[in-house]
Amino acid sequence: MAVSPYIAKLRAHVGHDLLLLPGVSGVVRDDDGRVLLARRADNGRWSVPAGLIDPGEQPADAVAREVYEETGVRVRVDGVAGVATHRVVYPNGDTCEYLNVWFRCRAVGGEARINDDESTEVAWFDPGDLPELDEWARLRIDTTLREDAPTWHAGPGERHSALSRPDAL
Repeated sequence: MAVSPYIAKLRAHVGHDLLLLPGVSGVVRDDDGRVLLARRADNGRWSVPAGLIDPGEQPADAVAREVYEETGVRVRVDGVAGVATHRVVYPNGDTCEYLNVWFRCRAVGGEARINDDESTEVAWFDPGDLPELDEWARLRIDTTLREDAPTWHAGPGERHSALSRPDAL
């Protein structure tokens, strides 16, 4: 996985120290209600498509771009489903805390396929028959099951188990 020039420049200054970065995720459904997942190349886990917001980019544009880059699927962004911070420690020692905004999205074109080096598999899954997922992926999917659900966030002082420990990739 290539590191963006922006992040590489920041890392040159801070080394492995914590970076707070803006990220997005797309919980994409097709007309049959299935959920689009990608198996991550870095850790082998199934997850929803996700990535960083580029400087100057709006979050909805970023999620549409990330979903397409990782899966080949074009989406309509229907709304914000949730927001939370999520810490990740990478194998090289880099530590990031992502402020992640996840969106409800609808597939509107393209074909589900491996579309870059970030995924090793891409597939549609029935919500009742999802593969093994970590708590972070489950939280983002579960908070989008009802289209009329309010935007999810941890309340003041709330420590949701999916957000309480850093994920090691």
